[in-house]
Amino acid sequence: MTQSDPSSRSASAAHGKGSAPATGATPFLSEDYVRRLQTPAEFYAAATSLVNALERELRRVKPRDRGQWRALELGCGPAHLMRPMSRHFAEINGVDVSQEMLARARANLDGVDNARLHLAHGTSLEDIDGGAMDFVYSYSVLSNLFSRTDVFESLLEVARILKPGGLARLHFNGLVKVESSAYDAWDGIRFSAGELLEFTARNGFQVLAVEGAGTPNLWTTWKRREEDWAENLVFTATERAEIRRITNTSGRDPVVPSRGRYASVAITAEGLPEEAGLHHLRVTVGGELAAVTYIGPRDESGGQVIHADLPDSDSTGLLPVQLHWTGWPSEISQPISDAAPVRVIAPGPSVPRIVSVADAANPSSIQRIETRRVKVTLEEAARLHELEVYLGGAPVEDLERVMTEVRPQRYEVTFHIPEQLAPGRHKLQMNLGQRRLAPVEVDVVA
Repeated sequence: MTQSDPSSRSASAAHGKGSAPATGATPFLSEDYVRRLQTPAEFYAAATSLVNALERELRRVKPRDRGQWRALELGCGPAHLMRPMSRHFAEINGVDVSQEMLARARANLDGVDNARLHLAHGTSLEDIDGGAMDFVYSYSVLSNLFSRTDVFESLLEVARILKPGGLARLHFNGLVKVESSAYDAWDGIRFSAGELLEFTARNGFQVLAVEGAGTPNLWTTWKRREEDWAENLVFTATERAEIRRITNTSGRDPVVPSRGRYASVAITAEGLPEEAGLHHLRVTVGGELAAVTYIGPRDESGGQVIHADLPDSDSTGLLPVQLHWTGWPSEISQPISDAAPVRVIAPGPSVPRIVSVADAANPSSIQRIETRRVKVTLEEAARLHELEVYLGGAPVEDLERVMTEVRPQRYEVTFHIPEQLAPGRHKLQMNLGQRRLAPVEVDVVA
């Protein structure tokens, strides 16, 4: 493995909260996450889902082609993602602002000959030539920069260094708080799906995925295009697209509920234009606009999978599904496929439930509270304003509520243990209006 001179000015977009050298935190994972995962084996096990998600996006490119690719991780930290990702590329680069993190990265990348590390100063990627990278990725970095200006400067640098046809897989904080109070800088920089679509349209990106909008885990996939490629783009295919199959996104069943956690369709279609992205492709279900979240790679037969969340509706029965093409930002659209039916049924009753109870600073400490701060994960808790919490019989007042997944209405509720409550085992009782959730026993150790 080689690396840049640590004293040189290098490239990065990661220099925000948790990344300053004085703290020792990685710029792409929280301090408590690094603290509790002491060994590489523990860290790699926890990062498996992230690696799997990144590798899924690499399926958009044939292995023989991406074997010549150069990749870059923004805010590489101790290189726990770089090491497993390095097997896919001819060269993989990592940038970070922390000398300590780069020292740990060098140790973790020992024997990985195609890895390069760079010390970063600010948002510039000045050490990397324009059009030099084929794949850029980041996790929990862009939301932790100092300002929105820094984020946009970093994204412009991503646009500069990506080759035409190159891919970016980027993580943002798209969280919407339940409370109306404003958040401060330490809550992270937040972006809506609409803001990202506007930025990408102006700066030459085709958007292939926007997943997890409205949650802390908003993931996007962008493909590099010419600067003005999206302006007045029209559907010019000689033949219309054809819908081959429609199933539930969560399985292969050809049945979709009209609301709730499974109200999403997976459409397999042939004949989509190569430019198909979230700026231009629309899906209607029963004449109502669905939210396209993902357009997959083309398979050997020319088919592509489209994921779309159904609009909230009470319509059921055999409903027509149709693909449309629109200009950007114009909403004037034209159908590009014949309609195909999908069976939409009424959803089952929601069942609010506690998924997990853990220490808020150490989520691996399940039902064992070490810091007197508790984090509870709830699902299908649609009426969260009615939530009441009791621990050891004492009411809890300082509830912080955030949505972490739109489907299946998953929330995190965080609170301090009441001061009068002594260490020991206590019953946690949560009520949603008239509904009493199953109690959970919690061990308070301090």
